[in-house]
Amino acid sequence: MSSKKFTGHQEMVQLVGRNTAAATFLKSTVRQQQSAQGYRPVLSDDPKPYGAGYSHADILRASSKSKTDSTFAPRFDRHISYTDLDDDWDASFDNDVMALGINPSSRSVSPPNTLPRTQSPMAGPDGAGSQSHSPRLELYPTSRRNGGSTAGLKPHYDRIVKDPANSLHMIYHPAVSSVDSASAAEIELLNARISRINKFKRVLQSSNVDISALRNLAWSGIPDELRPMSWQVLLGYLPSNADRRVSTLARKRREYADGVKQAFGNGVDHAVWHQINIDVPRTNPHLKLYSFEATQRSLERILYVWAIRHPASGYVQGINDLVTPFFQVFLSAYIDADVESYDPGLIPKEVLDVVEADSFWCLTKLLDGIQDNYIFAQPGIQRQVAALKDLTQRIDSHLARHLQVENVEFIQFSFRWMNCLLMREVSVKNTIRMWDTYMAEGSTGFSEFHLYVCAAFLVKWSSQIQTMDFQEIMMFLQSLPTQSWTEKDVELLLSEAYMWQSLFKNATAHLRPSGT
Repeated sequence: MSSKKFTGHQEMVQLVGRNTAAATFLKSTVRQQQSAQGYRPVLSDDPKPYGAGYSHADILRASSKSKTDSTFAPRFDRHISYTDLDDDWDASFDNDVMALGINPSSRSVSPPNTLPRTQSPMAGPDGAGSQSHSPRLELYPTSRRNGGSTAGLKPHYDRIVKDPANSLHMIYHPAVSSVDSASAAEIELLNARISRINKFKRVLQSSNVDISALRNLAWSGIPDELRPMSWQVLLGYLPSNADRRVSTLARKRREYADGVKQAFGNGVDHAVWHQINIDVPRTNPHLKLYSFEATQRSLERILYVWAIRHPASGYVQGINDLVTPFFQVFLSAYIDADVESYDPGLIPKEVLDVVEADSFWCLTKLLDGIQDNYIFAQPGIQRQVAALKDLTQRIDSHLARHLQVENVEFIQFSFRWMNCLLMREVSVKNTIRMWDTYMAEGSTGFSEFHLYVCAAFLVKWSSQIQTMDFQEIMMFLQSLPTQSWTEKDVELLLSEAYMWQSLFKNATAHLRPSGT
């Protein structure tokens, strides 16, 4: 593809629409132009208050104060539907957990009596760590040397605990010339992915990881085997200097263990603990991993310690969702099994303690960049919702006008998108793929780039939404048809988001409606 300067909106749309590779080329070209022109972020620092405190109902109620249309409230009870972010899940929650063999009425809101984790008696019907391997070839194959343990642990897991870079030596992918029952196209795809894995390995195995090179690779997705270490480096938790990794990890993990003892040593803040204890069992109820006692106890400790250490915000509903990609990814570093159905109670305590500590610190790194979303009045979310409205008016004025005619306020559907980073709208696996790109975007990935992802996500449903009335719109946006989405769908969304960011970031014209 020859290099050229893109000047027209339609030309960029057509280019990105043709293939994903074009998005990578566009991304590189526009970044060079942006760097040369010294672009800066455009999000307004002026909060536009919709309410106060942590009550989502207060925020929604304040946002609709000025509405006097008698048809505004009766058709859909906004306040009740949005008081609790989990209300739309509660109706099916009991059925989901009962299907996993758990009695919903047995849930407790009491703090733990002891600090150590409790081994879960629950195991899958086929035994822990069982995994059916397809005879078809794996796109991200893992060499299983000497076999795994009966608990599904990877060989030499203790070395990975000490230094995640040790996992790189256990990943060996020679080029493939033939595989039984695999077509030539599948072999070609496999070799392309193996080549990509080896590119990551070369970057991660250097004595000083080149963060810029790692970001460039990660933008298009990180192979499963390399994601735990890559995330920790990209977030700045794991030092890029190899000589500092072991000592830094040991120190941070001790610090978390001490924080747990301190947080629970003199009793708990019962108001905070009560809300966490309510939210954790409702976290990803459709995935077996999150039904196990060991998982829930770990999540409770992570969330409670974070809340105690961050009194300016405390625990806010929705943070329970944000810790799960970290827990799931870091657990996968130590097991040879399907992580979404694995019982962490089967692995040694020291391994689960490491997964828990690493999840805590990486959650902290993420939230440090978006803490305005969770402090008093949640001004960060309010700014993002206002920016999403302005951006939508610029991208799709017909959609924006229809939402206005139907009296749909952006905060009524996009508050959750910002608060939970779209985790209620797409699967955890797809969220993990999105986060590869968010982390590759750097410090603004979970704030600025997420805004453009939300814009691309909303515009994607424009034609359907424009045929609906208020109640239909609200019901549709609360239960979007993304259940069958694959990684390719997510990558297309990310490419579209990058296109909108390239067009409108730092362009003051997008802050006013089209035609003004």
